[in-house]
Amino acid sequence: MCRDLGLRRLRGFDRSALLAASVTALSLTASGCVVVHGEREVLPATTRAEAAQALQEFTVAYNKADEAYDSSLDAEYTTGALGDIDKARLTAGKANNPDGNPGHSPLKLTDAKFTIPKKAGWPRWFLADAAANKGGDVRWLLVFTRSGLEETWEAAYLTLVAPDDIPEFPLDKDGWAEAVPANATDLAVPPGELSATYATYLKDGKGGGAAFAEGPHTSAWRALRTKQSARPGLATQYIDEPLTNGDYAPLALRTEDGGALVFFTTRHYEKQTAADGASVPTPNKDVLALTTGEIRQTLTMEFVSNEVALAPGDGPVEILGRIQGLTSAKGE
Repeated sequence: MCRDLGLRRLRGFDRSALLAASVTALSLTASGCVVVHGEREVLPATTRAEAAQALQEFTVAYNKADEAYDSSLDAEYTTGALGDIDKARLTAGKANNPDGNPGHSPLKLTDAKFTIPKKAGWPRWFLADAAANKGGDVRWLLVFTRSGLEETWEAAYLTLVAPDDIPEFPLDKDGWAEAVPANATDLAVPPGELSATYATYLKDGKGGGAAFAEGPHTSAWRALRTKQSARPGLATQYIDEPLTNGDYAPLALRTEDGGALVFFTTRHYEKQTAADGASVPTPNKDVLALTTGEIRQTLTMEFVSNEVALAPGDGPVEILGRIQGLTSAKGE
């Protein structure tokens, strides 16, 4: 007897909508059982009601973790770049304030808008765009992802973007957006190559031939690095690496102009080496909390950064926002 239709627990999913969207994926087996091939059928990632619930659950968990400086309290609701940054922040906070966050102020997200793409296979994901009581007038863009109906929605990306910089997304007649595959060839840089291209750009200013628009996360950041590298008595080296696998995979939405809004991750190393007879400047207490080894002549810091970019069909890629966090450090 067949007892599993693949829809045992939909966690708030609108069953009638899902079944309607899945009608072409239904087939009868020899035993007469109905099987839903959701891994192959193009379906909405979730419903708007469930997306709103996921955002609320994340916010509650985030606030509990921030108040206690306890990463275990929101570990179930974060992953990827955001998970790494958040865990390191909370770990450092706990080391310096064992009794919790003395400056805790609850995060409040309002005016939330959800852009939900239709796609086949897992992971499925959606974008939440909300106003917040922190960060000024910028919008908080959170990308939630999961790899199965039984799993919790986890926030993988968080970037802060000016309202006027957020593009419009074309929607189908039912209000669903279009997910852009990692290997899309109709963009200046395919989403799957953007992390490596950006890392190359930070190194040589060329990006392997791909152009990046000037701005705080491109030309200005490279100029700042050049200035820091020239400090007397302290040599600073930078290494930039792409992060593209698993929970760090890029995610992209089609924009109204035919381009894509792409969320992606990079890893960065900054190594400070003091001249003979000198010492590396003493880092702040949050850096020290994440540092192993003894800082004598060198300090190597590892950062994870999540970015959001506009990738056009042709022309320069524009980095709209970037949040970077120290994840570890080593003294020698």
